[in-house]
Amino acid sequence: MKTFTRRAALFAGGGLAGWVASRWLGPDLPVYEGTRRTFAETGDKVMNDASGLSPTPIHKHLVLSDDPGDTLIAAIRQELSEARSEGRPVNIGAARHSMGGQAIPRNGTAITFDNGSVQIDGSAGTYLTHAGARWSQVIAALDPAGWSPKVMQSNNDFGVAATYSVNAHGWPVPFGPMGATVRSLRMILPSGELVTCSPTENTELFNLAMGGYGLIGVIVDLEVEMVPNSRLTPGFDILEAGAFASAFRAAIDDPAVTMAYGRLNVERDAFFEKSLLVTYREGSDQSDLPPASGSGWMSHAASRLYRAQLGSEPFKSFRWWNETRLGPALGSGEATRNTLINEPVVTLDDRNPDRTDILHEYFVGFDAFDDFLSVCRAVIPASYQEFLNVTLRYVAQDDQAVLSYASEPRIAAVMSFSQELTERGEADMARMTRALIDGIVAIGGTYYLPYRPHATLDQLTAAYPNAEGFAQAKRELDPQLVLRNNLWDSYLGRL
Repeated sequence: MKTFTRRAALFAGGGLAGWVASRWLGPDLPVYEGTRRTFAETGDKVMNDASGLSPTPIHKHLVLSDDPGDTLIAAIRQELSEARSEGRPVNIGAARHSMGGQAIPRNGTAITFDNGSVQIDGSAGTYLTHAGARWSQVIAALDPAGWSPKVMQSNNDFGVAATYSVNAHGWPVPFGPMGATVRSLRMILPSGELVTCSPTENTELFNLAMGGYGLIGVIVDLEVEMVPNSRLTPGFDILEAGAFASAFRAAIDDPAVTMAYGRLNVERDAFFEKSLLVTYREGSDQSDLPPASGSGWMSHAASRLYRAQLGSEPFKSFRWWNETRLGPALGSGEATRNTLINEPVVTLDDRNPDRTDILHEYFVGFDAFDDFLSVCRAVIPASYQEFLNVTLRYVAQDDQAVLSYASEPRIAAVMSFSQELTERGEADMARMTRALIDGIVAIGGTYYLPYRPHATLDQLTAAYPNAEGFAQAKRELDPQLVLRNNLWDSYLGRL
């Protein structure tokens, strides 16, 4: 059986795309295997993140790989105690793939969790995992037993507790953020107290920590829901952009659809006029599922085509044709659920030392999607940012997280820009970001917090009306403000 990954679906058949990319870009372009900006340190006392734009002085960096037992708990308590006595902040991270220092404690102790332990409880439909386990490790543990994460981030590099802490979502449907699939967790509070939290036990702490960016406590382990792995078949629909929301809603409501996402075209002269809806349904044959794989060489070919869009409107048009015409024609093969989600972020990492990839994400209601298109058409082409991609996903209503971005079922628009590493590039990105936030908040939408800190404080409180309450609860729980990061220092700590 031909394996067919999500990335392959986007870039089609590989052969022609790879041939065109190699012919236009040159056959000697190296295949990039490393991660240039993920958790990049620029010195013993400086830590950065995925943007490459957040060099932050730290006191020290510790990597803890103990099992989530007494040794790990004692080590965390010791670091919290030392930080309290010395007036330093602490923050926990895994991949640190945020883009504005949201997982970096200025002049404090940065702790990286590095442990992949996963224990399956098939009768309960859950797995117990170390906070620092990466999603690739979760998939590797669940896949042989026939299980799959119910919800995870769209890339497999990130930590499980980190996903909960930023309240990230994925593209399986019809689910909300990953935090809604956490049955319970153990967390060490700033005082050193170890507590168990769930939707029914210590509920307030659970809801504060979900999307709380590590400001509430240090998560030790989590019990998370899983679903059976399955073999899926893709379907493709090309639509006018204005027809996407209703078609997407219909797909979400179809119980046969278990995974779905969309795209919009990004050429400036026809910006956001067309859409692509990709859906996955279970086939009748669910026997003998192959082991989860990755996208391999095809994603490297896709990466070349993705990067070829930079400064090239013709290549943006070619990529859209490749996605919507050639891909569906050649890419009708099946793939397992685990193979589709087993994708590293490095696949499309930038190789240009003069530029950096910057993500945005916005959440809008289905009824506001046309207004969202209008806002983006008015703002993005007027900038000189290189806009490479937008993925449209579904997020169910989230009534748990205090800093929820989905007060209703919403379409999540994940945008990828390539930004010059210049003062001009940063200033233009900040201007464009604020204009987008103004327009999207005005139509009832929200922006996501893990990215560049370009929003104003007023914009944050407009998008997150519970932010002041979150900050007050944080101060009551952590009066010495031991758990801090740039999100607190720049925004929440000013409320």
